[in-house]
Amino acid sequence: MSLVLIIIGITVLISFSVENKPELKEKLLFIPYQIKHQGEYQRMISSIFIHADINHLVFNMISLYFLGNLFEQQMIQIYGVQLGSVNFLLLYFLGGVAAEIYPFIRHQNDVYYRSLGASGAVSAVIFAAIFWNPTMDLFLFFIPIPIPAYIFGPIYLAFEYFSMKSGKTNIAHDAHIGGALFGILFVLLLNSNKGIEFFEAIF
Repeated sequence: MSLVLIIIGITVLISFSVENKPELKEKLLFIPYQIKHQGEYQRMISSIFIHADINHLVFNMISLYFLGNLFEQQMIQIYGVQLGSVNFLLLYFLGGVAAEIYPFIRHQNDVYYRSLGASGAVSAVIFAAIFWNPTMDLFLFFIPIPIPAYIFGPIYLAFEYFSMKSGKTNIAHDAHIGGALFGILFVLLLNSNKGIEFFEAIF
């Protein structure tokens, strides 16, 4: 069984198991204040496995299923089963943690700030897949035509940046950006030529 399916299964199980258990869910949330002042660093991982609602969960897991499967298989084909699997796990979980660095810096003294979800980790996977496969076509739920990955990537980052600046939603756009940047960095560390290929696809 693929790592992607295992991660999805565990995430769905944990998300549903805490749905009607607010006290348990509170212990798993990403709370920068608690991390800084109480040393509860496990929240940086535990928060990846819980979601706000069914729509939040489904959107993240569908995105992870399609692009995560692609990137996991490519890692295994190139680096072998063991190293390829390790690469994917590092991308997902370190990407999730990296996505929380900027929100942590911004909110470390805010006792009320809370966030949750796998969006940062999934964003890391999406952008690793995009940078590894810049000419592949992506299909979005609300756009019925294929979009080349090298076009989708910059547009997505621009959208997240301006959404973050507007500050009018409860979505952690800063975490999405952090995850995306980690995914790009991860690919460049594995194969610096992928950066050249990406910009060649654009120009």
